[in-house]
This record gives sequence, C-alpha cells and structure tokens, in this order.
Amino acid sequence: MKKKKILIGTNNKGKLKEIKDLLPKRLVSISTSKFNLKSPAENGQSFKENSIIKSRYFSKKTNLICIADDSGLEIDLLKKKPGIYSARWAGKNQNFNKAIKRVFKELSKKDKNWKIKRIRARFVCALSLSHLNKVIACVSGKVEGTITDKPKGKNGFGYDPIFIPLKKKKTFGEMKYYQKYKMDHRYQAFKKIKKFL
Repeated sequence: MKKKKILIGTNNKGKLKEIKDLLPKRLVSISTSKFNLKSPAENGQSFKENSIIKSRYFSKKTNLICIADDSGLEIDLLKKKPGIYSARWAGKNQNFNKAIKRVFKELSKKDKNWKIKRIRARFVCALSLSHLNKVIACVSGKVEGTITDKPKGKNGFGYDPIFIPLKKKKTFGEMKYYQKYKMDHRYQAFKKIKKFL
C-alpha cells in the first residue's frame, strides 16, 4: 500500500520538526523546502485565518494535502500582543533574541515592576489541513502560563525560553523536547486534527 503524502506548510525548522514528530508514522511528510517555496503573505486577522492562508497556498503550489500552523504568544498585559505578529517581532532574520528583548521592553513600558509580578500569557496554535482550495479542517489549541523575567534554557525555539506553562517550574526552553511536545499548544491542536489525517 502506498503511503499517503502530506506537506508540512512551514519554513520554520523548529515547527517542521515538531509537526513531523506529531504526525502519524503511516504518513510521508514532505517539507516546503523540497519545493523551494517561500511562505505566503500572512495578512489574516487571526491565527486561524493565517493558518488557512498557508495551508491553501502550499497545497495549491504542490497539489498535495497540506497541514500548516499559525501560532504565537499572547501576553495579557500587552493586550494579547505579540499574538499573530509573534514571528514578525523577530524581524526578517527570525532573530528571537531580538523579539524577546522587545517583549521585555514593551512590558517595562506598561509596568516597570512587571518582573516581580505574575505576567499571564498563553501560546496559541491554529492548525489547518487543506487540499487545494478546500479546507478539510481547522482547529486550535492553547497552553496557559506566565512570562519569566529572563530567558532560560536553550531548547525549543521562538519564545520558548521565556514561557513557563501553568503548574510547571521550567520554561519550554529548559524542558526536554519530548516533555514540551506532550503538552504544548501544537500538541493540543494536533489531538483535535488527528481524526482528519
């Protein structure tokens, strides 16, 4: 029996690895880099819209079923920013040290004593599955937590070093990656989309 192919619609290596590890082993996952595809302009107003823009775009370019995620960090004190602009805060070169510095700067503007307070935040992920123009499914997952006053840990990617999930002591950046995978926003969304794969 021929294995079903699925395209993972991202050019982010961290996301690619995580989604690949979450996908059922019976599927052959293909990366967008194989087709040398640039990511589309993400001009949606929500994680869901951006996820669908990506999965449709990559599917139409390759004629494959595509799974794509749009995810980011929402910080309550910053009125849920960076939110859908999480990657953009890292600039063209995806420098998340720069993005994390910006988070700290914005928090200091709002409250100079933020470091001694519990700053509520969550990671949100919208996952969509599309074939050409047809959206097969779109689901979302999230994980609540707090922001640390300095980056901790070298694991993970993006904002992982400054996010501690609720009831945990370590940031996503300090956790072993299989521990993070079993609880993060992408995993929560994945549990809901599995039945469509």
